Amino acid sequence: MRHRSFTAMAALAAVLMVSGCTTENVDKTKTTSIQPAAKDVSTSDLAQGKAQFRDANYGLAEQHFRKAVELKADSAEGWMGLAASYDELGRFDFADRAYDQLLKVAGRKPQIVNNMGYSQLLRGNKKKARALLMEARAGMADPTVVNANLALLNKG
Repeated sequence: MRHRSFTAMAALAAVLMVSGCTTENVDKTKTTSIQPAAKDVSTSDLAQGKAQFRDANYGLAEQHFRKAVELKADSAEGWMGLAASYDELGRFDFADRAYDQLLKVAGRKPQIVNNMGYSQLLRGNKKKARALLMEARAGMADPTVVNANLALLNKG
């Protein structure tokens, strides 16, 4: 009886192995790969950073601007937003590093120098703030923003 049982089990195993190897059970459904996103992810983070900054959510703005510059290191807008976010958060050490990167990417433009002056104003460094704001005003066609920052400097 043992011999019959062993033969039956061997036959069953052989049938299962053979049926498992047939190609009739193969899924022949064609698949397609997911296409890459058409938009640049850093652009999305840049837009989110700007929106959060406008809403005074500086912590969230910082996160989005940081991600934008991580994805696209030559993004002047990203570095400007990141530096401004750090200024508003009082993280001036990080703001200085972001301004340094911004200057490397975009050069010493009046808008950047204006923001650097405002950063110094927030820190209470009036002399340095005045020098930067005056430099910015000299290079701007419309110095309205710089004049407003100078007015803030003169109030304090």
